Amino acid sequence: MNEGDSIPELRVTPDKYLPHRYAGASGDFNPIHIDPEFAKAVGLPGNPRRLKRLSVQFRGMGFPEQEIVVTGTVKESGGGRAVVDTVAAQGENSIIRNAEAELQLPE
Repeated sequence: MNEGDSIPELRVTPDKYLPHRYAGASGDFNPIHIDPEFAKAVGLPGNPRRLKRLSVQFRGMGFPEQEIVVTGTVKESGGGRAVVDTVAAQGENSIIRNAEAELQLPE
């Protein structure tokens, strides 16, 4: 991971029952909790120790059965770590902005 690199785009379409299954338990609709492929793409759960810090701002409402596209860019890299800026959108609606994940890079 080098500064300026893009992370692979991730496309996720939550099913219509997803909010009902998880909202009551957690009140959190973040796909890292409910989509194993998404979680793996951001360093979870197979490598939970690699995620050192996560900061997110929810900026829009997401809807079930509408594809979410997650993109990101490596903001900083060095010293065995990388900081990735991430955005998630449904169509033209930006639902997550100013998301930043600090990851420990494999040796």
